[in-house]
Amino acid sequence: MAVVPEAARTAAPEAAPSPPRQSRGGPRRAQDREILRLAVPAFFALVAEPLFILADAAIVGHLGTPQLAGLGIAGAVLGTLVNLCVFLAYATTASVARLLGAGDRRGALRQGVDGLWLAALIGAGLLAVGVVAAPWIVDAFGASATAAPHATTYLRISSLGVPAMLVVLAATGVLRGLQDTRTPLYVAVAGFASNLVLNLALVYGAGLGIAGSAWGTVIAQCAMAVGYLVVVVRGARRHDVPLVPDFGGIRRSATAGLPLLVRTVSLRAILLIAAVAATRMGDTEIGTHQVAWQIWTLTAFALDALAIAAQAIVGRALGAGDTAGAREATRRMLLWSVCTGVVFAVVLVAARPLYIPWFTGDPEVRHLLGLVLLAAAALQPIAGPVFVLDGVLIGAGDGRFLALTMPVVLAVFAGTVAAVLGLGGGLIALWWCAIGAFMASRLVLLGWRARGDKWMVTGATVAK
Repeated sequence: MAVVPEAARTAAPEAAPSPPRQSRGGPRRAQDREILRLAVPAFFALVAEPLFILADAAIVGHLGTPQLAGLGIAGAVLGTLVNLCVFLAYATTASVARLLGAGDRRGALRQGVDGLWLAALIGAGLLAVGVVAAPWIVDAFGASATAAPHATTYLRISSLGVPAMLVVLAATGVLRGLQDTRTPLYVAVAGFASNLVLNLALVYGAGLGIAGSAWGTVIAQCAMAVGYLVVVVRGARRHDVPLVPDFGGIRRSATAGLPLLVRTVSLRAILLIAAVAATRMGDTEIGTHQVAWQIWTLTAFALDALAIAAQAIVGRALGAGDTAGAREATRRMLLWSVCTGVVFAVVLVAARPLYIPWFTGDPEVRHLLGLVLLAAAALQPIAGPVFVLDGVLIGAGDGRFLALTMPVVLAVFAGTVAAVLGLGGGLIALWWCAIGAFMASRLVLLGWRARGDKWMVTGATVAK
């Protein structure tokens, strides 16, 4: 089982630091240290999950192709679910950080408890749907007759872990809001490592096959949830925060998360449209696109880690009424994001001969991937500020703006994809034009919002 390390347990909600002190290195250096203190553990926690998912796929893959296909289908369903429910982490981070900055640690923990109850309620509903509707969900994906039973088995069993999975998301948001990204790292590494061990033991040792992989995941998720709950409950009890559900607080948590759900749905639609467009171009194109997108996702983890730091720092600063601090932190993290993007761009281009052979032996895919990655590299310095500004506005509680503008970005992207396909453009055009338009339109809208002051609402109340 995943056990929270002693260092993590003692570091929890009580360890949330005050704003960085003016040290010998000056305020900027202190600010840089704080950004790194939050971003580096967040990065490794983000990277841990896909690495262990790959390990799970390798374990199941040795059972046979139908089992691997079943895992792929069920994994797509669960992955979509996690992405749609990520608002549980983001909205909780913003509200908890703001209350912490306002000096209301008890209120911050109360908000965190409300977020955990919301996650548990949503998870219970999804559990019921998953157990009952698993066969129909699998059929909707067009699973083959050989893969469908394995996908249904995995999805039904894994549905039992959905409440724990959503509690993990919400608890991660609580700790990030309390300026603690180390505990989520410890829990992520312990949880995913135990998942790997359990998968090996149950799939091969106990001979349970793909069901063993699902049970291993459920046990690991529940252990992670318990680890987080120990940390949050200890902090809540220390500050006399009631643990019973407060339906008014739960409703407020849901209201705060709804705009971020709209934002996330729009982003998922963009990813789906891109995959469909690449599929229509041919097997070589969709294969290349999937590899290119996985590489893009890997670089996005580092940029997303900066966005997580932005959520925590900006939320706390605005809660404390420190608009100048929020503005300066935003500028500093933007500088970090641009520099990181430039470094990634150089590495993506220069190291292509080294890493492209890892993904495919097909000479056509290799050639096309090398060209597509030029576009991916060129977009890195744009992607960096986009991620950070997105995190800044989430931390400020400016979800309404994000909910209103993401459908606009979706429309721009869909229109550009239609033009690329209509003009007979290929995958290279899709990346340069459509994905380029996607990132550029986000940068324009987010940058315009960040230049103004409407998002800089101070105090304990999250901006509406």
